[in-house]
Amino acid sequence: MNDAVLSAKGLSVGYTGKAVLSGIDIKAERGKILTLIGPNGAGKSTLLKTLCRQLEPVGGTVFIGKDDISRMKSRDLAKNMAVLLTQKVKTQLMTCREAVETGRFPYVGALAVMGDEDRKKVDEALEMVGASEFADKDIDKLSDGQRQRVLLARAICQEPDILILDEPATFLDIRYKLELMALLKKLASERGVSIIMSLHELELAQKVSDMILCIKGDSPDRYGTPEEIFSGGYIEKLYGTEEGRFCEYYGSVELSAAEGEPEVFVIGGGGKGLGIYRQLQRKGIPFAVGVLHENDIEFPAAKALASVLIAESAFEPVSVEKVSDAMAVMDKCRYVLCANHKFGTMNKGNAKLLEKAENCGKLIKDVEDIG
Repeated sequence: MNDAVLSAKGLSVGYTGKAVLSGIDIKAERGKILTLIGPNGAGKSTLLKTLCRQLEPVGGTVFIGKDDISRMKSRDLAKNMAVLLTQKVKTQLMTCREAVETGRFPYVGALAVMGDEDRKKVDEALEMVGASEFADKDIDKLSDGQRQRVLLARAICQEPDILILDEPATFLDIRYKLELMALLKKLASERGVSIIMSLHELELAQKVSDMILCIKGDSPDRYGTPEEIFSGGYIEKLYGTEEGRFCEYYGSVELSAAEGEPEVFVIGGGGKGLGIYRQLQRKGIPFAVGVLHENDIEFPAAKALASVLIAESAFEPVSVEKVSDAMAVMDKCRYVLCANHKFGTMNKGNAKLLEKAENCGKLIKDVEDIG
């Protein structure tokens, strides 16, 4: 089940004979998801349009199996490949069901007469994407998210070996983003569909992809598994970020830390400090955090948002030295917030920080208490 169904080597793509991307090696495997990521304007959509024959290659050839797609009949190509791109599809005076039925056209002959089996596949596709309830509505009266689901149903009932999608989650709310990703994984694992898509949602790309192709400049920049791509600060380099930070652990972003010497010291841990960190950042109040273990769930956010972070090695008890460092920083802060009042064996030293904050009158209960 791991044989490549679509491939190209040394592919160049672009417009009017001028390449915008060159040196592209694509190998989409059966039952796997390949995701393209990269800055806006990098050429991801141009590449996808070339892979589905909407654009001719500037150089190189795209193959399905051993067949050059430029020589395939349109009906044969449609039986092998379904496409969902970002441009609006003209569906004037069509119901959702009728739009989905067009996915069966490669199978129904010149007269486009739908049989019972074809109608069954249309119903199954509508149900898979959660669009059965508005199947008989005018597709042009749907929201962008609903319309996206209908067009995906059309692609599904086409029964392709290859599914190409350009930013499929763009118009969807969080519920349908998650449902879409689950559905794509199901199509790949249960039906063996090879999926190639572009995504701006890096957290989804990290979690759903088997392989990722990163595009930057005029050529692919890196190709690998999510674990290889989302490591070593590469994502920030790929996108050239100057503000904020990208958290590779969770595939999420954090805004830049407030500038200046810390005014508030936060005793965090166990994820309970996350809300406080973000409240302080939104208010533009620089703060310090300690003592936090490097394997704590909130460590990446604290590292991104705190002006000063006193950290302890993973799985080690908070040391006397780290407590001393934290107290020195705390002495210079106006306020102390304690997010975690339960101290176990590993973070027992933080209890001394809380005790000192109480004794010196700096402890406050809430960010809103900051004057």
